[in-house]
Amino acid sequence: MTKRLLLAAAAALALPLPSLAQTAPDVAKLRDAALSDDKVAWDIVEGLTTEVGQRLAATEAEARARAWAVKKLTALGFQNVHIETYQMPVWVRGAETAEVVGPSAQKLTITALGNSGSTGPGGVDGEVVYFPTLADLQAAPAGSLKGKIAFVSNAMTATQDGSQYGYYGAARRAGPNLAASKGAAAILIRSIGTDYHRNPHTGVTNWADGVKPIAAAALSVPDAEQLERLLKRGPVRLKLLVTPQFKGQAESGNVVADVPGSDPGAGIVLIGGHLDSWDLGTGAIDDGAGVAITTAAAMRVRAAGQPKRTIRVVWFGAEEPGGFGGEAYARAHASERHVLAMESDFGADRVWKFETSLPDAARPIADRLAAALAPLGISRGRSGAHGGTDVGPVIQTGVGGVDMSQSGLRYFDYHHTPDDTLDKIDPAQLRQNVAAWTTMLAIVANAPEDIGPVPRHSSE
Repeated sequence: MTKRLLLAAAAALALPLPSLAQTAPDVAKLRDAALSDDKVAWDIVEGLTTEVGQRLAATEAEARARAWAVKKLTALGFQNVHIETYQMPVWVRGAETAEVVGPSAQKLTITALGNSGSTGPGGVDGEVVYFPTLADLQAAPAGSLKGKIAFVSNAMTATQDGSQYGYYGAARRAGPNLAASKGAAAILIRSIGTDYHRNPHTGVTNWADGVKPIAAAALSVPDAEQLERLLKRGPVRLKLLVTPQFKGQAESGNVVADVPGSDPGAGIVLIGGHLDSWDLGTGAIDDGAGVAITTAAAMRVRAAGQPKRTIRVVWFGAEEPGGFGGEAYARAHASERHVLAMESDFGADRVWKFETSLPDAARPIADRLAAALAPLGISRGRSGAHGGTDVGPVIQTGVGGVDMSQSGLRYFDYHHTPDDTLDKIDPAQLRQNVAAWTTMLAIVANAPEDIGPVPRHSSE
């Protein structure tokens, strides 16, 4: 053992016995039962992806998903089940093709990024300008891309915590706006993904005020590498056709359901995931699994007896195009006392780490979580909980949280691709997620400590 490991072991042994005792026997029983026999989460994600399928925000498909969710949550015994609607911009996909023209003529596999502009029905034909990284595109002189097609090919790799997504994903989120500001007619990026299938990864991009959207699309990883090889042999021209449409404003919404607590003054524990998905796959790992895991866990805690705190399950709408559902929920419920806010939105592979943000008076809760989650192979992280896109607006008001970190080693093989389908979910790992969330919810929803506001980015 290293000195650090010895110190950690000594610290664990030094935990006060009452802290450990509060995790047993009921929480342990709930945890182990979920691990061995939960079927609710699979039933939810199987039903949602089969009976509704893809659920692009603010479309008829997402509306059908909300109706499906109300029916399902009501049948599962939740109370106060209802839809809270809001208006948002609508973007829908059109044609999307890319072809190398000239002596090496060939087709490339692409998909438009959410909020992409259009080439128009005639497409664009232009010389490709290669940028190995987003920083190289940033360094390009103003006006230097006029009439040309920019190509950014930064490559992320798989990590357990998915940490490369933030850095490399900037090419998708900000690259198109940058290319447009320098005069580009269109932009292609290497997919923000870790697979080597010809499945390009979509995802939203953003435009600054005053910048006219240009056609913006992702190449599959093999096609991006093919284009790199072609560029090493000399100049490359592409014919690009990308014809999505912005269709004004339409309705999206959140589906809200409660497990009422016995003490209204103890506050609300907010959990959930997002109901919408991109339109390429059926949204199984992103994020049918998340709504399924959190809902199944809330049901198990409810079945063990009325919790002290209200557990509110929200299936958020319109997360993918920019977090509209999370922002709408925070506005609509600003007057209510939320004490914790948490979401599951990283697939369905096993939870391996948890982190908390709690006020000082409630920090013993984290010790109880550590003891109760350890049998599931879940360790205690060193940072604070930060939530995600959907619960972020609530957390920003000073509400604490618990992050349940799933393994990201496979996630970006399928994320935002046609391969985001039910068969990518391992039922045993899905049950481990439900067991982890059940354990966590049983502890936090019944904790005797008052859970007050926390400073932003506070850790346990």
